[in-house]
Parts: sequence; structure tokens; C-alpha cells
Amino acid sequence: MQTQNPFLDEFAKLTTAAMGIAQAAGEEAKAAMRAQADKLAAEFDLVRRDEYEALKQEVATLREAVAALSVPSAEAKTAAKPKKTQIADG
Repeated sequence: MQTQNPFLDEFAKLTTAAMGIAQAAGEEAKAAMRAQADKLAAEFDLVRRDEYEALKQEVATLREAVAALSVPSAEAKTAAKPKKTQIADG
């Protein structure tokens, strides 16, 4: 046999509403913190992670290209250098 207690019903409704409000307040606080962090990152001129990774990849590619171009020029310098010869005094 189940009885209806108006006090418990109201208390259950109140706690359910309070939980909903707390959850909404948590979401609002999270959104406000994210906005503040974005604003702070913009002020400090920080780079986003995806931009950093793209730039890192581009630098690696350019380093490989420079290294490939540098190898033949180093060999050319070595080949162009005259060899020392000894002159015999007579």
C-alpha cells in the first residue's frame, strides 16, 4: 500500500529542480571559463595546437628540402678545391 505524502512529493520536485539548476549553472560556468581562456590566449598571442602541428610539419619538410639542396653544393666545394702539390727543389 502506497501513501501520498505531499511534503515528500514537494521535496522530490524541489531537489529535481535544484539538480537541473546546478547542472545548468555548471554548463554556464564551463562556457564562461572557456570564453575567458580564449580571450587570454588571444591576448598573449598564443598558437593553437593544430596551427602548431601544421607549422611543425612545414618546417620539417623545408629542412629536408634544404638538406637535399645542400648536399650537392658541399660535394661541389670539395671537388673545386685544388689539391696541394709538392714542388721539388732542384
